[in-house]
Amino acid sequence: MALSAGPIAAQSQIADVEDAASYDLFDPTERRAASELTASERLIEAMIEEEGVRYDVYRDVAGYPTVGVGHLLLPEDNLRVGDTISHERAMDFLESDIAKAEDIVVRLVGDLPINQHEFDALVDLAFNVGEGTLSADESPRLNRAIEAADYDRIADELNYTTAGNRVAKGLVYRSERRQRIFMASDYSDPREV
Repeated sequence: MALSAGPIAAQSQIADVEDAASYDLFDPTERRAASELTASERLIEAMIEEEGVRYDVYRDVAGYPTVGVGHLLLPEDNLRVGDTISHERAMDFLESDIAKAEDIVVRLVGDLPINQHEFDALVDLAFNVGEGTLSADESPRLNRAIEAADYDRIADELNYTTAGNRVAKGLVYRSERRQRIFMASDYSDPREV
């Protein structure tokens, strides 16, 4: 997945029409193995809308150094608060972070079949809270709902609203959006509804 989003929206790119014909087209409401899915363009656009694109390294609501589209700095990034990155690097970080979140979801759901919008909601969750927060120890109800294949209970467990031990208004909206994506394939911003 190569992202070339402008500051407001992301676009997936297909090299040519022949490559497009080789893609397996399927009904997005059909449940399938998570390993067969990737984050949709609609999700990427929603994530960019939620996070914004920041080219200067800043501290997020929980105090973590962050840049690009919600990319938490890693030591190997060789950046610190106040540094500036290019748009291309911001999109590279996003592509890598989404790939990591997709892998987390595949491990999290195991053999549970899910459809595209359910996968997207879980990718957003993994991107936003990380794998440790989704572990059986940290999120036992979510893990039990997945084990029981209880899709309604899974949706109920997508509500993560705190950062730095405080409720963050932005995370309240993001959780609402995530639940709407999971339940109804509704990617719209709840602040605009």
